Amino acid sequence: MTKSADWMGILLAAGKGARFDASGQQNKLMQALPSGDAVAVASAKKLLSVLPEVLAVVRPGAQGLAAVLQAAGCQVHTCADAEQGMAASLVYGLQQSGSCAGWIIALGDMPYVQAATLQAMLLALREGAGIVVPVHQGRRGNPVGFSHAYLPQLLALRGDQGARSLLARYPVTEVVVDDAGIHRDIDTRADLQ
Repeated sequence: MTKSADWMGILLAAGKGARFDASGQQNKLMQALPSGDAVAVASAKKLLSVLPEVLAVVRPGAQGLAAVLQAAGCQVHTCADAEQGMAASLVYGLQQSGSCAGWIIALGDMPYVQAATLQAMLLALREGAGIVVPVHQGRRGNPVGFSHAYLPQLLALRGDQGARSLLARYPVTEVVVDDAGIHRDIDTRADLQ
C-alpha cells in the first residue's frame, strides 16, 4: 500500500502487445521513441509531471519494464492475473493504491498524451467530477479519471474492456482538449515514429 495521496496515476503496462509482436519476444512498451525514452517510460513521465504518485502495473516476467518504470519514479506492482485482461490489472492496481481522492488511469502504450490534458482532467476531478474523459475533435480518448466514489464499481470490473462499461452507465464529464495524443497508441512499429 502506498501512503495517502490526493490524486494518483495508475499506469496499465501489463498487456501482451500481441499486435506489435505476436511472438511475444519484444515488449512494445520497452521500444525506444524518437525522444530516446521507452514507450512506457514516456507515458509514465507525463503522469508524473502532473500527479504526485504513479503506480504502474506490469505482467509477470516483465522485470526489465518494471526496472525502467521504477527508475522513472513509479511504484511498480506485478499483477499475477494479468492474463485475465485489462480489468484484472486495473483492479489489482486500485487494490494497491491505498487511500486517495481518485485516479487518472492511463495506458502504458499511449506516450503522446500531453501534460496539459492531464492537468485539465485533474482540475475537473478536483472541481467535483466523478468520471472524466478527454475529448479531441468530438471523440473521447484516454486516459480516464475517476473519483474515489467509483471505487466499488471499478473493483467489480472483469475482462479486457477496462473501465469502458462504466463510461456507458454513469455521468461523464468530457474535457475538450487540443491533443491528438489521446487517440494515439503504439500498436505497430510504424507507430513508434
